[in-house]
Amino acid sequence: MRKKSRLFALAEALRGRRTGVTAQELADRFGVTLRTIYRDLAALQDAGLPLRADRGRGGGYALDRAYQLPPVNLSAREGALLVALGKMALDQRLLPFTASLEAALDKVRGALSASAQRELLRLVDQLQIVGVPALPVPPAVRTAVETAWFEDRALTLHYQKVAYHAPVVRAVRIRNLVFDRAVTLLNCVDLELGEDRQFRLDRIRHAELLDAPGAEPAQARR
Repeated sequence: MRKKSRLFALAEALRGRRTGVTAQELADRFGVTLRTIYRDLAALQDAGLPLRADRGRGGGYALDRAYQLPPVNLSAREGALLVALGKMALDQRLLPFTASLEAALDKVRGALSASAQRELLRLVDQLQIVGVPALPVPPAVRTAVETAWFEDRALTLHYQKVAYHAPVVRAVRIRNLVFDRAVTLLNCVDLELGEDRQFRLDRIRHAELLDAPGAEPAQARR
């Protein structure tokens, strides 16, 4: 990558995040030495980009928090790739966060000019992505899980582990999610027992959000 192109890509990478990134991480990403990255960062600062360097854990190089970013300009190619990936995630049910993903794709399309949108539609229509969709989940369950995950809220799950048994009720907080081919797994902490438990998203029959982040369950039964 030529220096001019690398400087532009480096500026875009810094625009894309407001948290610190180390010089070593940037060097690894762009395949150059630390010395080269330091020179590139200095060149961007000389050009007027308001970079700051924070020391300590979680620090690194970042744009000044007061800096207002200009609108993002996507090319038709960039937009087509983002929309194609988003469409694949929706069609294959790769992520349970469908509402947020659909809203994000609308914003990507809206950022394009009319001609770029026409080109995007043409390119996306020519892509065929074959795979095994994740198992279906009721929309209300997806919405509750999405809200609980992004807002760090606890929720009550009505979970049917065995098909011919009645669902059990658990009050949990999600630790992380695992996407394993056709199955989405929720790794949670049981708020009543204080134990780690794993749930398959497709086996959750009903989910209810607790009132607020950090709320304790009114009742959870085994």
